[in-house]
Amino acid sequence: MRKLYLLLAVLTCNGLVHADENPYMPEPKLKDANVSTWNIGAGFTKKLLHANLEWVNPYGIAYAKAGAFLNDDNEPGAQVGFRYPYYLTGTDKNGYYVGVYAGHLDSKNFGGKQKGNLGVGADLSYVWLNSERISTFSVGAGIREKIEDGSGNTVKKSEPVFQFSYTLSFGL
Repeated sequence: MRKLYLLLAVLTCNGLVHADENPYMPEPKLKDANVSTWNIGAGFTKKLLHANLEWVNPYGIAYAKAGAFLNDDNEPGAQVGFRYPYYLTGTDKNGYYVGVYAGHLDSKNFGGKQKGNLGVGADLSYVWLNSERISTFSVGAGIREKIEDGSGNTVKKSEPVFQFSYTLSFGL
């Protein structure tokens, strides 16, 4: 048993040492950016009107959105995601970013009741980033969960969902 613990310790230390030298780690393209680390703002994602919080780190921009869908019941919704700078196009860190997101993709009415659909997806964004603000326009494609009624019957199958998004945030 003690030999097993020794083996696990050696493998763990080997993994930690290898992590600093891993050539597959993404390049920190925002490392020297003169931007605010935390930003807060608002935006519109498909039918979700939301407030958003963005965290700019050396590897990209992580964000969280929370708001309500613009439908009869104003069903609440939220998304989280991350964008990595793929191609920068200016003196600031403006450019094309690729990202992933998860959360409420839309709100559907079935059986007289509104229901928010969860899902995951990927997007391509153009981000205008400077020391005072972040402005983002993105186009995403995701897949949402299936909708079931109260007895477990499938009302709608899992479907692809396209979403357009625009957000404007200012540094704290």
